[in-house]
Amino acid sequence: MFFKKIPPLFLVLAAAVAWSGPAMAQNLTGKYMRTPTGYLMVLRNGDDVIAHLERLAVVEQIPSASIVGIGFMREATFGFYDFSKKVFNPKTFKDVEMANLTGTIAWKEGKPSIHAHGIVTDGTFVGAGGHLLGLTVGTGSSEITVILHPQRLERFVDPEIGANVLGLHPGAK
Repeated sequence: MFFKKIPPLFLVLAAAVAWSGPAMAQNLTGKYMRTPTGYLMVLRNGDDVIAHLERLAVVEQIPSASIVGIGFMREATFGFYDFSKKVFNPKTFKDVEMANLTGTIAWKEGKPSIHAHGIVTDGTFVGAGGHLLGLTVGTGSSEITVILHPQRLERFVDPEIGANVLGLHPGAK
């Protein structure tokens, strides 16, 4: 058989690449520029929006930011949080226009943490939206404005509700 001829280490490496998913580093070359207030990111067909925003936060050492965006999406997965079960109930929509993407970039346990909500519409102009769990750009593009905040902000799990919240620094008004 073919697989018996392949060295075991190669199989392990191939599996690691195949299963690494969107958390892998995203190539940002030519996909963003600096603006007076932060960054403008333009993503294209097949780009993972959340992974690119995470990568931008790391590369540019973004302390925290607000994000807004629009664009055509191949796939948008929203989640509605079930507080009794402490999980998101997901629903995926395909080939939709992102009418609005709004959220924040912060940090949790040393990694970027993107919290975003959005609204998408289909060809019948019916809309759906909620907490974004996944977002892949379709044909055309997606334009995302990243507005920087000067302080590094962290997310933490609020024990009263059992969900992530954005923490403000002491003395914030």
